[in-house]
Amino acid sequence: MVFWPIAALFGLVGGWNVTQLLVYALAGLLACAWLRELGLPRGPALAGGLAFAIAPYRVEQSVGHLLGPISVLLPLALWAFERARRENKWWLVLSGAALASIPLSGQVHLALGAIPFFLAYALVREWRLWPHALGCVAAAAGAGILVRQTVIVRSTQAGGRTLDEVSIYSARWSDFVTRHVDHGRSEQFVFLGWVTPLVALVGVVLLVRTRRYGIAALLGLGALVPILLALGTKLPLYSVLWHALPPFRFPRVPERLLPIACLCIAALVAFAVARTRALAVVVVAIAVLFVDLHARVYGKSAADTSNAAYAALSDAPRGRLLELPVFDPSVHYGSTYLWYDTSALRQRPGGYSTTAPKIGKSTAQRLERLNCGDWSGDTGAVLRRLGVKWIAFHRGLFVNNTAVPDTTYFAWRGLVRHGWSAREASGVVWLVALGRGPPQQLPEPDRNGAYFCQGWYGSRASGGRFMSETHAPFWIHGGGTLRLFFAPSPLSRRFTVDGTPQRGPVLRLGRADWHLITVDVPRLVPHGHKRVGLLLRGLLVG
Repeated sequence: MVFWPIAALFGLVGGWNVTQLLVYALAGLLACAWLRELGLPRGPALAGGLAFAIAPYRVEQSVGHLLGPISVLLPLALWAFERARRENKWWLVLSGAALASIPLSGQVHLALGAIPFFLAYALVREWRLWPHALGCVAAAAGAGILVRQTVIVRSTQAGGRTLDEVSIYSARWSDFVTRHVDHGRSEQFVFLGWVTPLVALVGVVLLVRTRRYGIAALLGLGALVPILLALGTKLPLYSVLWHALPPFRFPRVPERLLPIACLCIAALVAFAVARTRALAVVVVAIAVLFVDLHARVYGKSAADTSNAAYAALSDAPRGRLLELPVFDPSVHYGSTYLWYDTSALRQRPGGYSTTAPKIGKSTAQRLERLNCGDWSGDTGAVLRRLGVKWIAFHRGLFVNNTAVPDTTYFAWRGLVRHGWSAREASGVVWLVALGRGPPQQLPEPDRNGAYFCQGWYGSRASGGRFMSETHAPFWIHGGGTLRLFFAPSPLSRRFTVDGTPQRGPVLRLGRADWHLITVDVPRLVPHGHKRVGLLLRGLLVG
């Protein structure tokens, strides 16, 4: 509702940037307004509003997530509650709407902390309004249940997340004092500043000294608990919560509650600054906050607003679009394709959503083999059933991508061998369709190596490669025979060479060329914290 009118005026890219700036201003103003309702002078309240607006975690979660912008609803709910205390109870309607909007926006994990925090805040600030606050909580809880029943329960996340998944995204203690953003671990960027937390501790001490025990405990715990939970499985506490409270089994990123800590730290900073009314102290505090909370999160990138392949697609005959490489719906690289959907609107079997329907995940898993030029199992018929007439071949997404091996050459080789050709190939994205077109060439990889596709993990240096899926292909160049060496396993196995079944483990390759080898097992078996198939220890051509 906020973005689309702005986008109509400034365009999608400019509109998003303007919206981001407006949300930062709104975050600071709402936090400042709430602190003013708590009786703080204008200067300290401004300092607190600034600390919340530019909190590094909130900023990071505004770059590629909605968590940062949506977190402004928490100070809005608290401000409206304070207005209800002072003026009219109808202000609680705004509190309830703000709280309910958190899960409705998709930020269900934040709601898990925001709802009990608001309830505790209401008890501390005005226990006589507690029944009304319960109404706000009921509205938010109802919104969360609605999201669960309409979106989550039929999605790939209906069964929740494992603790192993949580451990991948768990922060380390050092992350809280690390200003540098490691874009490979952006979810674990939880920098709180170096001076700001110390000033917040001063705020706690000052509140206790003035006998404001309730607000001191609330803000102190509101900062501490999300910080501890951000450590995820690195502390036993999270495992206990995961087993005891079913809602905690669904989020995979334990840092999602940190906006609450950011707001509490900002409030404590404001109380510390309010210890003196000197204007100079406020000015210095604001300057220190700008320096202490600075982190290089944003970067400039081209929006690719005039992509030739998608421009050609917009005028092309009807038909569904598949984009290669194919990603699991939970992998964020799939969001790249959503951008191009704004210029060439087509139905597509892929995309990005952490709550994608189960059929979306199984379809992606079936089509992922195209990333490696593996058309086994009559994948061409699968594309026909899906109504795919066009393929956007994103060569750049194969390069230096941990989510997919760099198998661009083999993916293109598979397309060409099954009758697909490029209709527009002037850029890094090629538009591909069935039928003859101008020939396109890609550099051939080194013939001395084997190239493993999705379905394998590990390396020879680590003792071999495990199958991570029941179907695992790889490419190798050579002729004659190929012998595969597997670790002992009771699993039965099936092999194909270029689509032709063979008994194995000695396979006939035929003439010297690139050959696609597939290995299939009926199921995966437990191995440590993973489920795996066979362990390939080595291979020998000749």
